[in-house]
Amino acid sequence: MKKWTRWEDWVTIAAGLAVASAAFFLSPMGASVPIMVVLGILLIASGFVNLAWPGLVAMEYVQGGLGVLLIISPWVGRYVETDVFGPAWMSWICGTIALVLAALAIRPAMRAHHDAITH
Repeated sequence: MKKWTRWEDWVTIAAGLAVASAAFFLSPMGASVPIMVVLGILLIASGFVNLAWPGLVAMEYVQGGLGVLLIISPWVGRYVETDVFGPAWMSWICGTIALVLAALAIRPAMRAHHDAITH
């Protein structure tokens, strides 16, 4: 697997960028701004690490964990609201994207890691 070519990581970076920047455009509630910015930046960083080293299986689990944190963050940060689209929905959507893409990328990362080990 070549560096800088995995579409899953590019989409994860886009999701991290979307959630981090949306914190400033959507109406702030509870702790939505710091949570969304921090988790978005961490998603972006993990995406770039995965692009640079595609055989790091642990980083796929980190991305999945960040996705789970984004999914539960509206309840933890107390920014669950009844708006049609607000910070909670952005966290849920981007967290689900990150979680699904991490699950899709685990097998290829394991294969790349296995192929990199010399026997």
